[in-house]
Amino acid sequence: MKLIVHTKFIKIGYNIYITKEKGDENMNASILVIEDDFNIQELIVEFLGSQGYNVDFANDGLEGISKFKQGNYDLIILDIMMPNLDGYSVCKMIRQNSKVPIIFLSALNEEENQVKGFELECDDYITKPFSFNLLIKRVEAVLRRSLNISNEESLYFEDLKLNLNTYTVEVEGETIELTLKEFNILKTLIEKYPQVITREGLLDSIWGYDYYGDTRIVDAHIKNLRKKIKLKYIKTVKGIGYTLEKSI
Repeated sequence: MKLIVHTKFIKIGYNIYITKEKGDENMNASILVIEDDFNIQELIVEFLGSQGYNVDFANDGLEGISKFKQGNYDLIILDIMMPNLDGYSVCKMIRQNSKVPIIFLSALNEEENQVKGFELECDDYITKPFSFNLLIKRVEAVLRRSLNISNEESLYFEDLKLNLNTYTVEVEGETIELTLKEFNILKTLIEKYPQVITREGLLDSIWGYDYYGDTRIVDAHIKNLRKKIKLKYIKTVKGIGYTLEKSI
């Protein structure tokens, strides 16, 4: 069947004709739209809702962070140029403790803007003005990739098991309590093995790009990690950083 979205959408330049195949279904995913332009926000919310998604919205970056912390979303659609807190900063904050898929939707169409978005680990970047047909296909693709990844709920390294859903760690079958920062350090080292990760790299990926504190905070967390897991997997590479080393 054909769904023609309200004619008011046409007035601001978005002529939307969406074809839905019979029997076409989505996963009823929950999407948070963070956009300060009310007209565009309303369009996206109504459009995604018409496709069967559960859609929530925020009017600026601060409200977006607040809703993200309170909710459980499968995808975030994020504008960049917003009052109070821009989209880049929102992405940094979310990436400190979550891998929820993020699609930037922005009028910033220069290559350097898009590169910065991907450096902050967004999953896709769409420039305005945009096609709603393209938007829905990008949303479907990102959610599909996310579903495949989420099926891999655990990371393993020797006798270590990290549960990515519950943020718990098991060492030789025994559950060990870690702080979120400790968990993310260990997760990063496992994911990047056998690479050597610099202290600055750990600061950027875990504390955020806007953290300007002493790199020795990384050393302190590594020290605590070693005490808790009681295994000699974490190796110091003098003057550089850390890596993991398998037992012989």
